[in-house]
Amino acid sequence: MNKAIGEINLTGIKKLKSGKVREIFELDAHFLIVATDRISAFDYILPTLIPHKGEILNKLSVLWFKLTEDIMKNHFITDNVDKYPNELKKHKSILANRSMFVKKAEPIDVECVVRGYIAGSGWKDYQKTGLVGGIKFDNLKQGDKLPSPLFTPATKAHSGHDENISFDQMKEVVPEKDAEFMKNKSIELYNFAHDYAHERGIILADTKFEFGRINDKIVLIDEIFTPDSSRFWDPELYKPGGSQVSFDKQFVRDYLLSTNWDRNSPPPELPHDIVEKTHQRYQEALKRLSR
Repeated sequence: MNKAIGEINLTGIKKLKSGKVREIFELDAHFLIVATDRISAFDYILPTLIPHKGEILNKLSVLWFKLTEDIMKNHFITDNVDKYPNELKKHKSILANRSMFVKKAEPIDVECVVRGYIAGSGWKDYQKTGLVGGIKFDNLKQGDKLPSPLFTPATKAHSGHDENISFDQMKEVVPEKDAEFMKNKSIELYNFAHDYAHERGIILADTKFEFGRINDKIVLIDEIFTPDSSRFWDPELYKPGGSQVSFDKQFVRDYLLSTNWDRNSPPPELPHDIVEKTHQRYQEALKRLSR
């Protein structure tokens, strides 16, 4: 595999911030979002890079932004570097395939999570309380399909760990009308993508969205339906009652859980075979969803 990219600086272009994976640059009324090959888990950026990961994330987000724009407007303008402002074109070798030029939006500080199946933190909450998103369920097994998709928002933490919150708590952060709109659109987007993915050999178990405001209009921002923001399972190997074979970063989480890392200190390096297998899973997700 080619050399991975962990940090991006563009001469003469203002970097607004570095996220866990993406670098965001500011150009007047627009942002340039560049996906690196960093990977995070348990809210930590891992010290090991996954070659080509940023390109895969970017290609999938572009695909989904185009597919879903009739359902929900988004911030995407183009990923064609030749159509970028002139000051960016000289960086084409870096930006090609791993960047997008977008409208500037003001982020709304809530993660909009939709769960079609019980897994991850939703499963952990259920084991403790018998509730998923504040709703009681009887006798769920890990990986079970829920009767209908559930909207389970979370705080978007700038430091520390994101935490699941109730919809009523979300309405304390976001105006009620906007919260209802984001909830309904999140579920509509999930239902569309679930059916689209299932036809292409992937179960979309759950996902998360980020929304922002442009001139008081709510739009989708960041990334959508990628292996970083979603759980992608293999339908041929799907079997409720435990962890599923996945094409997402759950594979990395599972590896880390098998080590003695305490999740409260700097994370360990990933072995070469874990890096290779993670890349293969992300590549398989792109291959299936692009066909």
